[in-house]
Amino acid sequence: MPDLLGDFSHTWQFWVIGAVGYLLGSIPFGLLISRLAGQGDIRKIGSGNIGATNVLRTGRKDLAALTLVLDMGKGALAAILGMRYGPDAMVFAASGAMLGHIAPIWLKGRGGKGVATAFGVLIPIAWQVAAACAAIWLIVAVVTRYSSLAALIAFVAAPGLAKLFADQQVAEFGLFLAVVIMVKHIPNLGRIIKGQESRIGEAEKAPPEAPAKPSAQPPRSHDA
Repeated sequence: MPDLLGDFSHTWQFWVIGAVGYLLGSIPFGLLISRLAGQGDIRKIGSGNIGATNVLRTGRKDLAALTLVLDMGKGALAAILGMRYGPDAMVFAASGAMLGHIAPIWLKGRGGKGVATAFGVLIPIAWQVAAACAAIWLIVAVVTRYSSLAALIAFVAAPGLAKLFADQQVAEFGLFLAVVIMVKHIPNLGRIIKGQESRIGEAEKAPPEAPAKPSAQPPRSHDA
């Protein structure tokens, strides 16, 4: 990998392709599609996420599918553009797309979880790894109906799968994806442990209400 703190005349292209990837990744397709379809602000329903899983909570499977395809597509496009300038540039563009999706400047850094975009960037980089992660996601999702748990398990496996099907650089990038997905899903993991996580197709569960505090005053007598 290049030394980004080195001579700018030799590193500028990596900064540029990373920025291009970031701008692509920061397009909030879930939010835009939901608004255009008359579903309002997707951030005000369910989990408040802009990804396909939350779009599904509108009841519109077609919008959720379109969001999934476009979020994957922007990641794949970023990686393909970077690929034209070599494997290092490809990784920078793909990393930029991931960061753009989870922290878009247009939404003050409040983006999505990055799962669909992570699958998207993996397809041109190492399609075998993407396919294996997708298979793991599907199996876990079908068995548990937890999209978040499926994503966690699939991408925790990504570095090892990359070592098996690709090379060390892809394995390091897989580790980057795994860390990002894990960090973004820490709240989901906590809700799974507490039994509060919504399953695929369910409305977002509300946290349990706190028990009412007893009145400080004794009850009044109604005796005459």
